[in-house]
Amino acid sequence: MDTVSAARPAPRYWVHLLLLVLTVGTTFTSYLLYFHFQRPYSLGEVSPEAAFRALSFSLSLLAILGTHEMGHYLLARWHRVETSLPYFIPLPVLGVGTLGAVIRIRDRIPNRNALVDIGAAGPLAGLVVALPILFWGLAHSTVVDAPDLPSTTFPGDGSLWAIGRDVFTWVMDRVTNAPPAPEAPFNGVQTLFGDSLLMQGLTRLALGPLPEGKDVFVHPVVIAGWFGLLVTLLNLMPVGQLDGGHLAYALWGRRAHWVGRAVALVLLVLTLFVTASWGLWLLVTSKLVGFGHPEVVEPQAPLSPLRKWICALCLLALIGCAMPIPLRQVMT
Repeated sequence: MDTVSAARPAPRYWVHLLLLVLTVGTTFTSYLLYFHFQRPYSLGEVSPEAAFRALSFSLSLLAILGTHEMGHYLLARWHRVETSLPYFIPLPVLGVGTLGAVIRIRDRIPNRNALVDIGAAGPLAGLVVALPILFWGLAHSTVVDAPDLPSTTFPGDGSLWAIGRDVFTWVMDRVTNAPPAPEAPFNGVQTLFGDSLLMQGLTRLALGPLPEGKDVFVHPVVIAGWFGLLVTLLNLMPVGQLDGGHLAYALWGRRAHWVGRAVALVLLVLTLFVTASWGLWLLVTSKLVGFGHPEVVEPQAPLSPLRKWICALCLLALIGCAMPIPLRQVMT
């Protein structure tokens, strides 16, 4: 959710609908390309089962993202803040097929209570949809033998530290004409999804404790729900004009920028020593989002106790969605 100054154009509902349809198509295709075992290169090669799985992934993901933005939209309208309907952002071929959805807020937020309501409504509404989807999907998933995978190390294999070490080793080997190291057998690359506290709890609730050496082959909607939790995690970080940044500003005012800088420092440590993938979000938060926040219209209006409890609930949601390594690719 971003706050911008803009004129009030007439709603163009066809634009919102077109972007939604396009995003259904791009997320449908991305599931087939990256999460389905067969990789069709034409529609004629897509089996009915694959199409159903891809469509269930697409609709589940867009339901979570759309509900998140509609939470912002409805609470903004409740506080008489002029805003647009959600714009979905299709992303052909790459990632999960979308960059999410956004709304445009064209008015200043009236007070800190409204800022909490509007900022918290998105991630909480998204969770209300994501959690049942995850539970249903896990209940319809299959328990299988766990593959033999390498354990995590510190610094992480995908960390900037490890990448730099590997590059340095490669350069020194070329300079010294060292004999090449024997190559390990390679069967393929497997993507591992990080486990948050919420995912662990839902898995145990839906499937019970997993026996030693077992793992879960998940239903497609679980992947959609997992990405919903990741979006919630990223948005609840208390930085700038992210949802969590709105809550931090409502609590601490102009001092909130120090909280955002502390989060950036944590992201830097994770990038250096855990996984370099956090570096992208570090750049987004520090360079694009920034640490500042616009003032509300009535800064002296007190923050109600209920809104403080809502901020606490969002903090619990942030902790529940947190995962040090969201995605990890390992060679098998």
